[in-house]
Amino acid sequence: MDAMVRTLVADRLIFFAQVLSAVTISFTLGLILPWRLAIVVIAMQPLIVGAFFGKAVMVKNMSKKVLEAQNSSSELASEAVGNHRTISTFLLFWVLRKRVKSNLERVIAETGGMTADLSKGTNALKAIFLILVRKSEVGPNDPNGIKPEKINGDIELKDVDFAYPARPKQLIFTGLSLKVEAGKIMALVGQSGSGKSTIIRFVERFSDPLKGSVEIDGIDIKSYNLRSLRSHIALVSQEPTLFADTIHENIVYGKENATEAEIIKAATLANAHEFIRGVQLSGGQKQRIALARAILKNPVILLLDEATSALDSKSESLVQDALEKMMVGRTCIVVAHRLSTIHNSDSIAVIENGKVVEERSHDELLTNGEMVHTTALSNFSNMKAQNN
Repeated sequence: MDAMVRTLVADRLIFFAQVLSAVTISFTLGLILPWRLAIVVIAMQPLIVGAFFGKAVMVKNMSKKVLEAQNSSSELASEAVGNHRTISTFLLFWVLRKRVKSNLERVIAETGGMTADLSKGTNALKAIFLILVRKSEVGPNDPNGIKPEKINGDIELKDVDFAYPARPKQLIFTGLSLKVEAGKIMALVGQSGSGKSTIIRFVERFSDPLKGSVEIDGIDIKSYNLRSLRSHIALVSQEPTLFADTIHENIVYGKENATEAEIIKAATLANAHEFIRGVQLSGGQKQRIALARAILKNPVILLLDEATSALDSKSESLVQDALEKMMVGRTCIVVAHRLSTIHNSDSIAVIENGKVVEERSHDELLTNGEMVHTTALSNFSNMKAQNN
């Protein structure tokens, strides 16, 4: 602070005094000695001062414009650098788009398909959980149910009425009665939708009649322990159910603690042993696996729901021979689509309009041309023509 005061008071005042005295002396001497020249110089002073002032103003303005121009150029350069990054990024995106366009479209398509699969999977999971939490109306392990160690195999349906839950007003059976003696073979024929497969469902107790009763060995099927009863029954359906396991395990499901020799024998009798190492099974091969399962189970009651429908003629002949050997001494109910599968039946029941309208032997149906029920005759004639 002391230095600033000294500079202002001492230096600047001294310099101002020097300049003022120099100007005064100069003007005085100029006016005394060459007064004419002094008048000219004094007259020129405003112009000189004005020139210096104009120069200062011009320099100031030019400096301002230079600064503005410099700022503009700096902004332009900065913007150019920034835009260079943006343009480089866009060029990079363009190159990447060219390179990944096909893959991106594939990913988008797969994502759309996956969305549909996720929706289906969600619905499937909901259905599975509904099945898991649903309580069955028929308990398989009723502790109070009869657990027979052995059954004879007599089957009788008494005055049965039945309608599917989805169509409760459309009766499939109205007072149907049917009896199959132990050790006998009963074939069921009739038009499609007449209820042949439903009779098999009654014996397995997959369904219960609305009215009437289903009896095995003279006892209502509802009185049995279901798991124990089904251990004496084997079913081979038109579309057999196989589990997501090996063929060996699917056959063993028919009998617990089966020996390897028993399994091989059952597979051989069912004409299934030859493809036992297959990965994908055809419909006929699945049916032969189901047959091997039934053979291994050695049941008292054998239910065949068009069991050879998916087989070719050669396989059907081999499997039919195995079935005929297996049917001996067992109670069998056979739903047939070919005459060749029921020619050894003890009796053939014709189902029409929810009832058994006729029951005869195979030979009687072939030789008798005066059947009362023309619909059943037509159906049986079609089976005969198909067989030929």
